[in-house]
Amino acid sequence: MEFELRILGSSSATPSTNRHHTAQVLTIGNQHHLIDCGEGTQMQLMLYRIKHQRICNIYISHLHGDHYFGLAGLISTMHLQGRQTPLHLFGPPGLSEILSLQFKYSGTNLNFKLVFHELDTTVYKKIFEDKSVTVHTIPMEHRVPCCGFLFREKPKPRPLIKEKLPDFLRPPQLVRLKWGEDIRDEAGNLLVRNTDVTLAPKRSRSYAYCSDSRYKPALLPYLQHVDLLYHEATFTHDLHERAAYTFHSTARQAAELAAAAQVRQLIIGHFSVRYKDLSPLLEEAREVFPATELATEGSIFSVMERD
Repeated sequence: MEFELRILGSSSATPSTNRHHTAQVLTIGNQHHLIDCGEGTQMQLMLYRIKHQRICNIYISHLHGDHYFGLAGLISTMHLQGRQTPLHLFGPPGLSEILSLQFKYSGTNLNFKLVFHELDTTVYKKIFEDKSVTVHTIPMEHRVPCCGFLFREKPKPRPLIKEKLPDFLRPPQLVRLKWGEDIRDEAGNLLVRNTDVTLAPKRSRSYAYCSDSRYKPALLPYLQHVDLLYHEATFTHDLHERAAYTFHSTARQAAELAAAAQVRQLIIGHFSVRYKDLSPLLEEAREVFPATELATEGSIFSVMERD
């Protein structure tokens, strides 16, 4: 099953000619999860040929404009192009009111149901679950209520070793074996030991999105061993005092979190417009955590299945 992140925007508060406001699409299976929706997001979706009608959920980390000003336009386009399926929108208090006012005074009556899920940005909490994935909030430390999001695949079934399966097993028993159960008779006697006829399941994949925040070591318990971590890196470390004052992080600080959490790969973004050349941010992060990449427009990060 596909587990792939596409970067749509990497700039901080002010966009530039080649960097857009924050937005990302995480594709899991056949569904798109849109994470933040800065100005121009729908144009980026068209540029990279991502079908917005496949977006099942939208997650807004906080109510600074560079993270949600593209939302009303995207939802309006979905309406004009005939979307019928419900759209689930997860965001902090106030987002529902903002959109409701915009649609009220523009006379927009959506063809589809817009389902609001108001988030408590101060806690780690499960906010979404389907057959494949769970999504939790991650509490950030910013000037306004703000949270990140942790996406985790659910545990996967154990592959059956066909040549070791007894002939008497029925389909329901095979399903139980896939999910780690032993097979017993009505008296409780062991008939088939699970580990004798199955292999270990593939490891479940994970992605953590850490939006705007001061450097926050308290995030470590939520980030341990994730496959892919995005963390904002607005400044280089020579501006660490400004980063703290504006409730942002430096590239070095992002890398320090990644190293301490023992993640597999770090991507950094939300770059200040002052950096025309992003190589100083990348070099700074790689000095601490070599497996770092830039989350720039159009970049794709695939998390492959592994044992």
